[in-house]
Amino acid sequence: MASTEYRFPPQKQYTQPGKEYLMNPPPQYSTPDYKPSNKLQGKIAVITGGDSGIGRAVCNLFSLEGATVIFTYVEGQEDIDAKETLEIIRNAKTADAKDPMAIPVNLGYEENCKRVVDEVVSAYGCIDILVNNAAVQFQSDSLEEIDDKRLHMVFRTNIFSYFFMTKYALKHMKEGSGIINTTSVVAYEGHATLVDYASTKGAIVGFTRSLALQLVRKGIRVNGVAPGPIWTPLQVASFTEEQIVVFGSDTTMKRAGQPIEVAPSYVFLASNQCSSYITGQVLHPNGHSYLIFFTPKS
Repeated sequence: MASTEYRFPPQKQYTQPGKEYLMNPPPQYSTPDYKPSNKLQGKIAVITGGDSGIGRAVCNLFSLEGATVIFTYVEGQEDIDAKETLEIIRNAKTADAKDPMAIPVNLGYEENCKRVVDEVVSAYGCIDILVNNAAVQFQSDSLEEIDDKRLHMVFRTNIFSYFFMTKYALKHMKEGSGIINTTSVVAYEGHATLVDYASTKGAIVGFTRSLALQLVRKGIRVNGVAPGPIWTPLQVASFTEEQIVVFGSDTTMKRAGQPIEVAPSYVFLASNQCSSYITGQVLHPNGHSYLIFFTPKS
C-alpha cells in the first residue's frame, strides 16, 4: 500500500513530452560529490532524449568524464530544456572535448534516425557510445483505451528508435565501442496502468541481451539500465497530482530517485576501464522498487 507521506508538491503537465523547466522541485542532474576521472576521454557519445531527466544527467556526467556529447530532443516541445542542457554540457566539457550538439528530431522513423547518425558522423567522424534513452508513457486502466495510433507512438518512440539508431550507428562504431539501452523496472515487475509502456521496456531487455550476443565478436558491448521511479518530466506528464505527491514512496527506500543517482550507471557501462567484461547485462538503480501507482477504480 502506498505511503501517504508527502514527497512532492501536487503538479500535472498535460502534454507529452514533459518539460523539466516547469517541474517543482527541478530534477537533480548533478552533485558536487561526483568526482570525474576522465573515464570517457576522447569518446564521441550520442544520447537520445538527452534534453531532460535521466538523459540530461547522463549528458552532464559524460561531459565531465571527457566525452564529446550529442543529444536529441523533440523540436518545438523540448526546445527550452534542450537549450538549458546544451549550456550545462558546454560548461561541463573538458578542454580536449569537441563542442556538444543538440539535434531536434522525431526518432520514431528510420529515415530520421539515419539522418541523426549521418549528422553526427559528418561533424565528429565516428560514434563510440550510443545511449538509447528516448521514451513516452501514458496511463490506461484498460486495453480498450489503447488505440492503434497510441500503440504506434509508444512503440515507435520506445523501441523502434532503439533498433534504427543502433542499426545506423553500428556502421560507425569500432571495437571497444558501447551501446546502453534504457529499460525500466516495469519490464520486470509489470505495471497495471502502463501495459504498452511496460511491453516496450520488456522488448528493450530482449533487444539488449540478443544484440550483445550478436556484437560480441566485434568487440562492441551492449548493456542496459532499468531505473525505478525517478523524478523526471516523464512522470509529471503521465501521472495524476495525487500519484505525484507519493511518487516513489512504495520503494524500500521510501522515496523517488533523482537522475543523478542513475547517471553513474551509464558512465560505468560506457567506460571500458570499468566494465570491459560486462555485456548483455542490466543495472537496476531502483531503490528496491515494488509495484507503484496501481489504484483500482471504485
